Amino acid sequence: MARLILVCGPTGAGKTTHSVALAKEIGAVRFSIDPWMQTLFSKDIKEIEYTWMIERVNRCYNQIWEVSEQILALGGKVILDLGFTTKEQRLLFSDKAKGLGLNAELHYLNANTECRRERVNKRNTEKDPSVYSFDVNDDMFNFMEPRFEIPDADELRFGRKFET
Repeated sequence: MARLILVCGPTGAGKTTHSVALAKEIGAVRFSIDPWMQTLFSKDIKEIEYTWMIERVNRCYNQIWEVSEQILALGGKVILDLGFTTKEQRLLFSDKAKGLGLNAELHYLNANTECRRERVNKRNTEKDPSVYSFDVNDDMFNFMEPRFEIPDADELRFGRKFET
């Protein structure tokens, strides 16, 4: 039976770690935004500029959805580890799922800021390929921190919150 899981949370909350483990557990195809952005656009980044970045993120979202839609149409399971920083981004994919007759599950991961900073620093140092795509420096962490919108109860009606 087709199943779509959206994984969201602020930087360092454990989204990719959760997604990797869950994909193995339920036999799902996992898409993560970080390797797509790293592979396609990292050489073009001059500075952190939100408008430039989000336009490219949206390009990746479109391509990832095109493949995800095919997997779901075949009854497969898909995990989208795309950050989903804003409610608007999450609703876009929830609406796409509804168009296929599915209710997207939202997995919201959270941890306190200090714990997340420590995880990011550890990931930067260890560079474990299962979760590492690029270094996240303090400027990047601080840039994204105020942009994350916590899911509301309506968004979580088909999901759950994980304190990591």
